[in-house]
Amino acid sequence: MNKLIAIAVATAFAFNVNAQSVQDGEKMINYGRFESAKKTLEPLAAKDPLANYNLGIAELELENNAAARSVFAKYPDDFHNQAGTARVLFQEGKKDEAAKVLLAIIDKAKKKDWEKYKAAADAITYTKGGNANDAIAWYKKVIEINGGDASTYIGLGDAYLKLSSGGGEAMNAYEKAVEKGTNNSLAYSKIGDLWYQAHSYDAALKSYGQAKDADPSNPLPYKSLADAYQRAGKYDMALTNIEKFQELSDKSIDDQITYANLLFLSKKYPEAQAKIQELIGKGVQKTYLYRLIAYSAYETKDYQKAMDNMRTFYSKQDPAKIIADDYIYTGKIMSAMSGVDTVHAKMYSDSADYYFNKVITADTSKDKTELYKSIAEGFKDAKEYNKASIWYGRIVADNPGTAALDYFYWGYYAYLAKDYTTAAKAFDGLKAKYPDEGSGYLWIGNVAAAVDDAAKTGGAVQPYKDWLAFNKNNYEHKQVDLMRAYQYLAYYYYNSSNEKDAMEYVNKILEIEPTNTFANQVKDFYAKPKNAKPATGGKSAGRK
Repeated sequence: MNKLIAIAVATAFAFNVNAQSVQDGEKMINYGRFESAKKTLEPLAAKDPLANYNLGIAELELENNAAARSVFAKYPDDFHNQAGTARVLFQEGKKDEAAKVLLAIIDKAKKKDWEKYKAAADAITYTKGGNANDAIAWYKKVIEINGGDASTYIGLGDAYLKLSSGGGEAMNAYEKAVEKGTNNSLAYSKIGDLWYQAHSYDAALKSYGQAKDADPSNPLPYKSLADAYQRAGKYDMALTNIEKFQELSDKSIDDQITYANLLFLSKKYPEAQAKIQELIGKGVQKTYLYRLIAYSAYETKDYQKAMDNMRTFYSKQDPAKIIADDYIYTGKIMSAMSGVDTVHAKMYSDSADYYFNKVITADTSKDKTELYKSIAEGFKDAKEYNKASIWYGRIVADNPGTAALDYFYWGYYAYLAKDYTTAAKAFDGLKAKYPDEGSGYLWIGNVAAAVDDAAKTGGAVQPYKDWLAFNKNNYEHKQVDLMRAYQYLAYYYYNSSNEKDAMEYVNKILEIEPTNTFANQVKDFYAKPKNAKPATGGKSAGRK
């Protein structure tokens, strides 16, 4: 008798362990951990049709359609595995055949046979090509029969999301799943996604927090948070959450690529390159990886590596999938190479122009401001200031009402390129368009002073006086700017033999910098009129 009891207990224990393992496999599938689900379910699949069914789903999610078909075929008379076969048919685009399989399952369902309705509904909900309204009707039938569990309500919510206006009903279903007290973490994750899509970010963050609290092993809220922070441009926060997601997930190739991409967006360029090289070393052949290496190498100023990987990317990528950033980065790389390989500088510069113009042609948007800025910044990084100015000039030409900063950079890069005619035009435009912006007044003076470097014609006198008279509440004078203006004015009046005005500005210089060589020489000269003029001629260290 005792032996029989022991056998019964052992059998019951084995059954419970087996059932628990199948549940673990289902949970892993729900959390996107398909490789882990396979490892858990494979030992059970030979004796358990439900374990086999979930194993087939894991294979499908890993895009192993042929393997999934073979798995489901092991239990041809089991309705779960028949529903799995329907999933394969949907994946293969054979929706009519799939629908027939599901209808056959439903036709055989008895009065309280809710599992068949659930399996058929899931097959439609988690593949493409089926009728979402059929899935919704079958989930409701399950609820009618047994009151519904959390898994059923989650499936119902997912089915509603396949309808164009099903968001509200989906939310109701997920909230009902939470009330059921099981699968709360998954339900909260889905509620968070709905709030996020509705731009209710505080509510989304709250739901993701509830998902993490309900089951700390659930990686999904961390991935959602990483995506949310990435879209908000908060890349450090995105990286923190994707690292936590990586810790909890199966670290699929796609997940690792997402991680590498966030390393790049977080400006951790060496780390991004190292991660990508690791993936390539493992045999991962994704064209996107070469793009990311090229972009990261450019940002670390390894322009040759950037160019080599960009060429590899173009050789492998479908031309229809090339994006605007590819042309922009290629243009930036070529522009940078013109400064590295000076022998072939013109060739690289021409190539940069070619790629930048290519992206301009491909961009159909009316407002190309951000695109032009990106191109201009590429030329700025390569110290091709003339071209950087040209692109900022195009922003102003296309949109005269653009921001003051765009006018400024148009003029500033022209100034650095010593194109003083364009610089004067840009800063005159800045002053006219934004009369309350002090930098326009200052830089009109700076340009005029650069043209009159010897301070002989006085071309910068009035512009600098205009700037100095400008309402100081609107512009906080920096000492370097004041010194530049004061020294020009002092030098001009000194050259004009106007001691009174020269000394006015000499004294202003000395208030800022008592040891200024130029100012002290002029002061000494006027104190001893017979001495020669200062040898520096105004070219002191403080004057530019």
